Amino acid sequence: MDPEKIDVLDKNGNPTGEIMLKREAHKKGVWHRAAHIWIYNSKGEVLIQKRAKRKKHYPDLWDISAAGHVSAGQTFAEAAVRELYEELGVKVKEQELKKVEVRKLVQDVKKPFLCNREYVQVYLLRLNKPIKDFKLEEEEVEQVKFMPLEEFEAEIKDPNKLKKYVHTKEFFMDAGEHIRKALKASP
Repeated sequence: MDPEKIDVLDKNGNPTGEIMLKREAHKKGVWHRAAHIWIYNSKGEVLIQKRAKRKKHYPDLWDISAAGHVSAGQTFAEAAVRELYEELGVKVKEQELKKVEVRKLVQDVKKPFLCNREYVQVYLLRLNKPIKDFKLEEEEVEQVKFMPLEEFEAEIKDPNKLKKYVHTKEFFMDAGEHIRKALKASP
């Protein structure tokens, strides 16, 4: 299974049976799948990652704990488990991930060109692990840090501080709400 190949979806999120290279999907604006994983701890902190300076899109900006495309033939959960391990060195089982929602993500960037259309399965993962124990994939991740949820949400609401983040404000705000509910449900 080549990780650069993805399953093509129709506009309603249903697989078409076609497989395409990820870079082609991003050129043509073809719908495909991705997984976003938000890690939080019992102290009410969220883990964010700083994308590597060498990344083609959104370099050196703060982003979701871990995220990635669903490879052709993979499930959302399989992709989430893979991305957690590849980007952060975190080994988990699918059942440890909490599904929270599937949503559409549209990103249009002129330079470098990106026409991204994704159905994203968002997961939460409660993980009490010190920062020093994360093993970062240098090509992808520059740095990670835990941030108090209130501070994270305040930064996302501040237009000047928001410039330090990938341009998915509504995803970040919703993640904060999901984490807050999860913390209340299991202290």
